[in-house]
Amino acid sequence: MGKELLLAAGLVLVVEGLGPMLIPNRWRNMVKEMSQLPDSSLRRIGGCLVVAGVVIAYMMWPSK
Repeated sequence: MGKELLLAAGLVLVVEGLGPMLIPNRWRNMVKEMSQLPDSSLRRIGGCLVVAGVVIAYMMWPSK
């Protein structure tokens, strides 16, 4: 189980690093715009991302 969590964390880092590596100016502008959003909108976005991540993890979880 530990190997899978490390693999997942590594994949998250790869995906998160693609924006600043490939399109740094657009990524910076997106971060600036997101910093202007109200807390409620950021919470809603974060909640949707968490739910999507849980659904994907559940679908990919090996069945016994």
